[in-house]
Amino acid sequence: MRVEPKGEQRTTELSVPNAKTARVDQLPNSEPSWFDQHSRTEQQPRRQPQQSERSQRPEPQRPEQTKRVDQLQAQAPARQEPPRSEQPRPVPPPRKEPRELPVTGYDEEPEDRLATDEPGGSRKPLVVVLSLLVVAALAGATVYAVNEFGGATAVETKPPAAPAVVQPLVKAVTAGGPAPSPAGVKQALAGPAGNSALGTLTGSVVDPASGAALWQQGDTTAATPASSLKILTAAAALLSLEKTDQLSTKVVQGAEPGTVVIVGGGDPTISGVPGRSVYPGAATLDDLVTQVKQKGQVTKVQFDLSRYAGEALGPQWESADIAGGSVAPIVPFMLDGGRVDQANVNGVRTGSPGQAAADAFAQRVGAPAASAGAAPQGAPVLGEIKSAPVEQLVDNMMQISDNVLTEAIAREIAIKTGNEPSFAGGVKAVRDVLTKNGFDLTGASFVDGSGLSASNKIPAKLLTDVLTAAAKPALDDPRTAKLRPLLSALPVAGGSGTLAGRYGGTAAQGKGWVRAKTGTLTGVNALAGVVVDVDGRVLVFSFMSASNRNPETEVRPALDVMAAALRGCGCS
Repeated sequence: MRVEPKGEQRTTELSVPNAKTARVDQLPNSEPSWFDQHSRTEQQPRRQPQQSERSQRPEPQRPEQTKRVDQLQAQAPARQEPPRSEQPRPVPPPRKEPRELPVTGYDEEPEDRLATDEPGGSRKPLVVVLSLLVVAALAGATVYAVNEFGGATAVETKPPAAPAVVQPLVKAVTAGGPAPSPAGVKQALAGPAGNSALGTLTGSVVDPASGAALWQQGDTTAATPASSLKILTAAAALLSLEKTDQLSTKVVQGAEPGTVVIVGGGDPTISGVPGRSVYPGAATLDDLVTQVKQKGQVTKVQFDLSRYAGEALGPQWESADIAGGSVAPIVPFMLDGGRVDQANVNGVRTGSPGQAAADAFAQRVGAPAASAGAAPQGAPVLGEIKSAPVEQLVDNMMQISDNVLTEAIAREIAIKTGNEPSFAGGVKAVRDVLTKNGFDLTGASFVDGSGLSASNKIPAKLLTDVLTAAAKPALDDPRTAKLRPLLSALPVAGGSGTLAGRYGGTAAQGKGWVRAKTGTLTGVNALAGVVVDVDGRVLVFSFMSASNRNPETEVRPALDVMAAALRGCGCS
């Protein structure tokens, strides 16, 4: 260290023994600290600063003669230590001093070094400052969090609002509602049933909860049901077939190498073009093709239609109905119900659906046009696809009133009951199943399952009997559980299927409340289904009209008004 005395006092340099050194803070109080002195150039040799130090600071002026600390200490009276106080002493602020003050005879003193900006100097002040900043930041974040999330406003809890008053607009369907009376229903239907546009009208209305007949008009007289006959075929299917049954189409190995045989399994819903089908859940021809191609090269395709017997077109069916989109020849292998435009429900159908489907398969496997053939007994199966379950098929045939699908299902009922899979066999099977389940078919005479023939005749009471069994509120009748899906398969007034575009104008109050199967032939219109009245009571009805008036603008709207009148009936 170097210390410059005050005034003209001369100093000499003495050697300080290592055992007797004094720190700067032990200098006498009477002498001004050398911190307050100015430096001058020192003539004695000194430690050479490092190159980095030279570049960072100017060379201090050293005195010509210096006196060591122990000499100053000997001249000054002993320093009196102030009495220690119990309170901690405040830390004085650091002073700016020369960065290195060498004292001859001193070793390095890392703890007492005054230079804080030298490399290796003490970092404690910096650590303390950073610690204080971190604490301050945390304190600020805490205050913010308290104010934002836990402050006085967040603690305040408002009392819960009073429960909302629920006033349901739709009353639950229940048998406990006021029971309609025959007089009330008769009064409600008097005006609508008297509409001259309806021509000869037969029908009936029944309360399924009590089984009471509420309105009858020629209900036991046989009349042409048109497509409302599908109610009977659908009911027979639900009563005799497993709801999860599926129709299977297979391709088996032919008698010759490279030959395959398509075995029709009765599924008319196979989709020929992905994304263009009117049948939800339909299997695809592409799936069948992919399976077969994986088994090897195909050079010849045959198709086997032996699953069905009899004629492909029903009695009294007209060939014009094929071009009109109502029907196609009924064979056990076809695509999209024989439709030329797969997505058009009422579009033109082909007159040779089996050949067309087999040719489409042959083209996709890279073989020539297909030909009719028989599958060898026990031939290995090369591919198989399955239809949607029977319950879904029934739903679909009722919604879009599909004649081809209905006839296919009638044949499946025939096969299940041991009858011939033909028009006659299907009709017999439907009648047998319904009779076995307690339905009276007196006066009913029909020749197909779809209602396409004008020669079909059934009484309105038969339709309401089947619907009543499906709509009973309790399941004590074993038929009810099996027939319940029949109700959900019925189109919704103004909402779905063949009723989607109906129930406007004076029939609007029935929209959404009426579910019914339609029936349309030349001069014939029918409507049979269920309706929920304003008291939440389910009513079953069937109406059949024979009239030459305009069906689009007069007859069908008049039938819609009749069903809508039952909806508005508080007929107790």
